[in-house]
Amino acid sequence: MRIIRHRKDAENSCLAIALSPVSSPRHRPPVVRGHVRRSASQVAGLFTELLGIRYVSRYCAQRYEMIGELLSREEHDLALLQEVWSEKDYLFLKKNLACTHPHSHYFKSGVIGSGLAVFSRHKIHDAFLYRFSLNGYPYMLHHGDWFGGKAVGMVIVNIFGLTAHVYVTHLHAEYCREKDGYLPHRVVQSWELQQFVRHTSSGADMVILGGDLNMHPQDLGNRLIRTYTGLRDCYTETDKFDGCDGGITLIAENPFTNKKELAPFEKGIRIDYILFKGSKKVSVKCESLSTTRGSVPGKAFPYSDHESLSAELLLRRTEEAEEGEGGHDRYAGTKEDGRLQAHSLKALHILMGPLQADLVIGPIGLTPPELVDTVTEARTEVKVGLHLAERMRHTATRIGAMGLVLLVLELAIAAVPWLALGTQQPFPRTSFYLLGALCFAILLTTMLLYVFYTTQVKALQGAEDQMRLAAGSLQDALRGFPRVGHQGEPSLRGQDSQGPAPRGPAPLGREE
Repeated sequence: MRIIRHRKDAENSCLAIALSPVSSPRHRPPVVRGHVRRSASQVAGLFTELLGIRYVSRYCAQRYEMIGELLSREEHDLALLQEVWSEKDYLFLKKNLACTHPHSHYFKSGVIGSGLAVFSRHKIHDAFLYRFSLNGYPYMLHHGDWFGGKAVGMVIVNIFGLTAHVYVTHLHAEYCREKDGYLPHRVVQSWELQQFVRHTSSGADMVILGGDLNMHPQDLGNRLIRTYTGLRDCYTETDKFDGCDGGITLIAENPFTNKKELAPFEKGIRIDYILFKGSKKVSVKCESLSTTRGSVPGKAFPYSDHESLSAELLLRRTEEAEEGEGGHDRYAGTKEDGRLQAHSLKALHILMGPLQADLVIGPIGLTPPELVDTVTEARTEVKVGLHLAERMRHTATRIGAMGLVLLVLELAIAAVPWLALGTQQPFPRTSFYLLGALCFAILLTTMLLYVFYTTQVKALQGAEDQMRLAAGSLQDALRGFPRVGHQGEPSLRGQDSQGPAPRGPAPLGREE
């Protein structure tokens, strides 16, 4: 990593975060580079697609070595990893990257872990994990998402005075697009993800979200995240793209890809993203985005079944920040004789598995109708999932009642010899015991399922209630009713009959 100098511009100053060696600042301004890379397969088949699980995934050890060599060679400042299911693999990377990435954090969740990890060249000041309330079904063993404890991890890194909130996440997989039984779960996960980002990033100078969302660009959950938080997609924001057609990250030619799952999509799909947002003091622009294309040079296989994403972000201080700081730039360094000290940084996001409509964030603006429609659509989908969960709970209740009745009958039959002395047991003892064990197993299983579906019903009801309140607030805002809000939450200045509401500072992340 190099510290470079960049002459202060008349309007703004720049901070650099670079993925690869930064060229001379005389030729280009310093930039922020974020990198998303996947190095193993997502859950799609118990034995062949869990490429982040030891002794099960193909070439697992070799790919971890390749990842370690990549990070050591390119010296990324941030590395966000997903599907690192084994803590031993995390410790392996931590040991190998002790010199280049001395700071790291491993997020633990679920039965086998969340699979999320962060490596950083800069000190991690804080970290937090939020586990999604819904995450599949435990009896779907061949999918395995429930055991992974899907979640979103957050780290706060102070990069030369710039407070960056970096999020890494992995949402529930989509196994059948035509009959997607997990759609309500992904919608709730998307809702909780955008809520988590909004309520934890209010004090951030910039926000970066990277991960496998397991959703197409125009899917409901994806639109919910981007529209509600104001996060922007690097692929749609950049003018320079170098990679697979359409920015796809799951291609049919990849040896780790299940070709049957891509049958409806000949070329592939785009489900991995780098999303970003600036603040009132720092504007962010995506300068370029690129993806890998297949196997690693010199190897017979790639890092993962998904192609990597590499984004280059440019930071600019706003005029408001210049005035607020009295001309002192506390983000990019210190002023010396009219010069501004800037810094170079590199960031990497790795998925160890098979990362705008302006919502009113602040005091001004109008809530777009698109957001109201998106929240309403999400609420409808959650209601569908709620109805299904309630129906499954009722089914478990009925089966449990039948098992209880059979168990009571067996107990009554067993009591006959005790009540009528000299009477023999009417059933063979072995059959009697087997039937009793079956009834007890049915009763126990249905009790566990009842508890499980009750928690699902509660989670879906809670999400639906939150969406109902949000939809009502947004609809009131569209009608012109004043809403009191604070940074990171929807708000609208009231409008009266004498004219439109006065304009204030731009929403977070909007380029002026």
